[in-house]
Amino acid sequence: MSIGTALIIDDDRNTCDLLKQYMEKEGFTVTLAHDGNDALVKFNHINPDIILLDIGLPEIDGFQICREVRRKSNIAIIMITAKSETFDKVLGLELGADDYITKPFEIKEVMARVKAVYRRCGKKSTDAEVKEVRYDKLVINMTRYELKINGEVKDTPPKELELLFYLASNPNRVYTRNQLLDEVWGFEYYGDSRTIDVHIKRLREKLEGVSDKWSLTTVWGVGYKFEVDESEL
Repeated sequence: MSIGTALIIDDDRNTCDLLKQYMEKEGFTVTLAHDGNDALVKFNHINPDIILLDIGLPEIDGFQICREVRRKSNIAIIMITAKSETFDKVLGLELGADDYITKPFEIKEVMARVKAVYRRCGKKSTDAEVKEVRYDKLVINMTRYELKINGEVKDTPPKELELLFYLASNPNRVYTRNQLLDEVWGFEYYGDSRTIDVHIKRLREKLEGVSDKWSLTTVWGVGYKFEVDESEL
C-alpha cells in the first residue's frame, strides 16, 4: 500500500534510480523527471506529496522549480544537489525548500530526512484540526496557509507564514536563530542562520504599524520573539 507519492527530479539517472529504489522500499509511489520542463509537467499531473529536487537541471533549474511549486503548493521539498555553498543553501530555504542535502550523500541520511520532512509536511487528509492563532487585527491560519491583516489576505510565502505562526503560538518566548531553524525548518541547520533574519525582515514589512498590542521583536544578542500585551493573552 502506498503511503504517498514522490517526484524525484535529477538529470543524473543513476541518482534517480537509487533514490527511487529506496523510496519505493519505504512505501512511496515514485515518478522520475530528468529536466525542468518535464518536472513541472509531472508535478502538475500527479500532485505529489514530496519532491526530491536537484538544482542543476537542463532547461529550468531547481531554484525556479521550487519557486513555481511554492506558488501552488505547500508540499514537502528536499533539495539534493552538488552545490554546497552557504548562499545556495540559504537561497533554497528562502524559496521554500524544507531541507537541503549535498552530494555525495549517504542514502541512509537521505531516507532519514525524507521520513522526518514527510512526517512534518506530508498530507494529513484525516486531520480535521484547524491550526490558527488570532491577535488584534491579525489571523494566521495554517490549515489554509493564510495570513490576514485587518481582514485582508496577504500573499505570504510558506516559510514566512510557518515562522510567524510558530512565534505567535508561543508569545513572549525568546528563540535563538538556531532554535527557529530547527523548529520551523525541522532539521539542525549547520550553516549561515541569516535566512531567519531575512524572513523576519520581510514579515516586519507586512506587519509594521498594524497593532500596538503585539510586535515581532528582536532580543539583541539572543534572537526573536512575538511580544504580546498581557491583555491579549
